Amino acid sequence: MTPKKIALLTDSCVDLSPDVLRQHQIYTVPMRILCADGEYLDGVNIRSADVYRRLRAGEIPKTSLPSTERLEQTLRQILDDGYDAILGVMVSSGISGTYNLVRLAAEELEADTGIPMRVYDTLNGSVGQALTLLQVARDLQNGYDWDELTERRIPSLIRNTTVAFSVDTLEYLLKGGRIGKVAAAAGTLLQIKPILGFSPDDGQLQSVAKVRGRNLVIGKLVEMMVKYRGERKKYNIAVANGGDPAGMELVREKLTAALPDYGFLCEGEINSTFSVYIGDGILGAGIQLLD
Repeated sequence: MTPKKIALLTDSCVDLSPDVLRQHQIYTVPMRILCADGEYLDGVNIRSADVYRRLRAGEIPKTSLPSTERLEQTLRQILDDGYDAILGVMVSSGISGTYNLVRLAAEELEADTGIPMRVYDTLNGSVGQALTLLQVARDLQNGYDWDELTERRIPSLIRNTTVAFSVDTLEYLLKGGRIGKVAAAAGTLLQIKPILGFSPDDGQLQSVAKVRGRNLVIGKLVEMMVKYRGERKKYNIAVANGGDPAGMELVREKLTAALPDYGFLCEGEINSTFSVYIGDGILGAGIQLLD
């Protein structure tokens, strides 16, 4: 029987505000942030600004998967709320084990209850993950059925979504073991601002461009999104920031001028989990091509 009431599940690496999550009735499992004074839940009792303060004070927090108990509690709540199917839209497996954790829980849920649950590795994160989730929420409102979403729509959205982020400093990537000392030293000396993205093959973070000096970052982000759009006519766009809302406004202004025919615009603040590894001063842009 075709499911009639489909729930959306994601994790706290999706950079959507609590208001937007509530508006679309999206369930979220939080990542864990392990700090010197205890464990916190991303987006619940710790936010990116808290992480930035800790980083500036010399602390290097660690990140961890959502707890199994929290995930099971969320799945039970979804069932109690009367849903008869679940779609999971999760952060890239290239940087987190969350997708596999939820996928295994989905197998158990379906075996125990018969409730169908499909879990998707977005090979993305932040507003890239958010673009897919919001489009699926709109698709559900527009009457897309289970088969159409699971077999065609969601895989297509994942394939056609890309984001890019400028990194203001390489310091935290170095401390977190994401890059080597030589690369960090060279980047600092030359004032190189790397632009990172998610590999479409395995979802790992990779360098996709470099600019010299922060004043060139915004133009490069917009240029990359315009190039990715190509000749496609239908698309959604996104902007993001980590500790630089004024900079994000400039990205939004230039991106919407260059790509004015978007379906919707997604704005996000970088989550605590990503902030641990990339620090603040982050600007990002994204685009999702539609059929």
